[in-house]
Amino acid sequence: MRSVPLNDSALDVLAALHTEGQSAYLFVSTRKGEDGKADGRLNYVHKVWDRLRKAAGLPTLRMHDLRHQYASFLVNSGRSLYEVQKILGHSSHSVTERYAHLSSKSLMDAANSASIILKGARPSAGQGEEAA
Repeated sequence: MRSVPLNDSALDVLAALHTEGQSAYLFVSTRKGEDGKADGRLNYVHKVWDRLRKAAGLPTLRMHDLRHQYASFLVNSGRSLYEVQKILGHSSHSVTERYAHLSSKSLMDAANSASIILKGARPSAGQGEEAA
């Protein structure tokens, strides 16, 4: 068992479900057991996922694709690989590195940061020149 930090958007979605206090589980099965009551927790989400992604017009999207995209969003917003590793629950930073795809813009911003530093270090006209 581990703790997973949920962002504000995820908490908003959960609050909109209006299911707090109705079950000990987050994902609940509505299938009835022999006693006529709901079985409890949902063990497999594949059927629900298939229905949702097809309705969204994304028939080939995998849940794992969302995990990759989330990691990339975190890295491209400036979060460290260590932070992303802890959020995703990876035991090794090398696994996290496979998830974290830097955008072209992030790479260009990184390259330009060196340029900005170099331009700031260059003496302006008249500075650093010896008087004749």
